[in-house]
Amino acid sequence: MELGMVGLGRMGANMAERLLRGGHRIVAFDRGPDAIARVVAKGAAGADSLPRLVSSLKAPRAIWLMIPAGAPVDQTIAELLPLLSPGDTIIDGGNSNYKDTMRRAESLAARQIHYIDSGTSGGIWGLENGYALMIGGPDEAVQRLGPVFETLAPAKDRGWGHVGPSGAGHFVKMIHNGIEYGMMQAYAEGFAIMDRKKELRLHLPQIAEIWRHGSVVRSWLLDLAARALSDNPQLDGIKPQVADSGEGRWTVFEAVDLNVSAPVITASLQARIRSRDEDCYTERMLAVLREQFGGHAVSRGARR
Repeated sequence: MELGMVGLGRMGANMAERLLRGGHRIVAFDRGPDAIARVVAKGAAGADSLPRLVSSLKAPRAIWLMIPAGAPVDQTIAELLPLLSPGDTIIDGGNSNYKDTMRRAESLAARQIHYIDSGTSGGIWGLENGYALMIGGPDEAVQRLGPVFETLAPAKDRGWGHVGPSGAGHFVKMIHNGIEYGMMQAYAEGFAIMDRKKELRLHLPQIAEIWRHGSVVRSWLLDLAARALSDNPQLDGIKPQVADSGEGRWTVFEAVDLNVSAPVITASLQARIRSRDEDCYTERMLAVLREQFGGHAVSRGARR
């Protein structure tokens, strides 16, 4: 199957490479020529413009967007729309707000263009391990693109699913990321408490390794914490600044709108906001965890 890929950051490039390994034809476009060249070196066809990308695909076309949420998605859709035909499909694999997704899907449906939202989790490890895909959109379009989702997922029969209509995929991914905030916060706080108990001379890398095997709190995030601690037990040189990319905030707002109590997720979001002002082991642990699982940038420098 062939697919257009727009946005070749680290995750987008890795997804394109996984699809190429699975035998799919990929036509790739990015604003940066170097990004295109790196994916072309893996076997993709390159396009130096969106019109060139669209003309390189056979109808009905499918174009996967891996670009920042918000205005960049709307701008890219506006550029694509005059180039597409009824029956074509746009897939948004980024972290768009589900309300924006519903608006876009309704607008595109009037032009007989399918719009699929694929909440995508897996970070920089997805190339080898596969991605969890939470998919929303019309049945016909999702079924047609089944081979693409099966290739990106950890296996054909797990790690992906059509969770509902347009917006459902991004809604589920939003909640997923809110839960992620809470889990990361709990790990960070626990390790911070142990770090402060100096008289016991606890070795945190050892404890993380113990917990990884057989304990109730074992998880992939704990695996990443153990890896980070083995390299730098005191997280020296890591500034306590933890970004939030939006999904945690949206989850908290949704909980308020629905009258659902979500104190853990709310507190974890507040901790990230607080991290921009305080020097704290907890936030440094959160920062290094984000670097480990997603390749997110970490601010480095001397501790204050």
